[in-house]
Amino acid sequence: MQIAMIDDKILPIEELEPVYFDRGLYFGDGIYEVLRSYDGKIFAMDEHLHRFFNGLTAIEIEGVNIDTIRSRILMAFEKSHIANAKIYFHITRGSAQRNHICDAELKPNFFLTITELADDSKTKRNGIAVSTHPDLRWKRCDIKSLNLLANVLARRDAAKRGCDEAILVNESGFITEGAASSFFALFGKMLQTTPLAGNILPSVTRGFVIKAAKKIGLKLKEESFTPTQAICADELFIAVTTKAVVPVIKFDGNAIGSSEPGKYTKLLDKEFYLFTK
Repeated sequence: MQIAMIDDKILPIEELEPVYFDRGLYFGDGIYEVLRSYDGKIFAMDEHLHRFFNGLTAIEIEGVNIDTIRSRILMAFEKSHIANAKIYFHITRGSAQRNHICDAELKPNFFLTITELADDSKTKRNGIAVSTHPDLRWKRCDIKSLNLLANVLARRDAAKRGCDEAILVNESGFITEGAASSFFALFGKMLQTTPLAGNILPSVTRGFVIKAAKKIGLKLKEESFTPTQAICADELFIAVTTKAVVPVIKFDGNAIGSSEPGKYTKLLDKEFYLFTK
């Protein structure tokens, strides 16, 4: 008799709900996305769905219609009645008994949640502290997969240090990105960030920040830099879907600039919000 055990309950394996066989649970075998809305309007849906489809293609999950996904998102968002919402969704390869190789005809599973975003004005006004952590992620971070254990451990370490985000550093000593964000430094009017590659997520928010930077007259330098260089920056900030531009005022315990959100960081945040209108 094949059996399963859920907490203290034993039952025949045939009686398990399909969710217990989801390959996302066993292997992280899926792709996820996070959208947000501003005042009842979903921001950059096309860009997020484009990245989502590229991720599904990269890990060879087939049979997903992006127009169907779009319709589901819009239907759920309308029913939520949440003006400023975080919209999370993922697709896994499907449900089957645990085996690395699965039936090619497996039906993908879709899951979505919509939750209300908290007011982040205080965070933007005061800025945040960040700490560095070794980048232990897999080598295809350009794919927004469900494999996030390394990110979780990095952020747990940051939280223990009283910080809001972990900034990941690779084996060569260069910053890659935040555990859950893109990372930027300002040296005068030069905005610097790590260039896109296989170890960097092509962040939608990152793209809009770069557009905003050009609109306010900043120069862009896509080049890796070290934690030591970051400490010497005039301004630092992270960029993330749910919060847009967030000032960093402390890096590994070192004050950045005047220990207050910088002039250009504030300008970038204001310019970014114009894209949401």
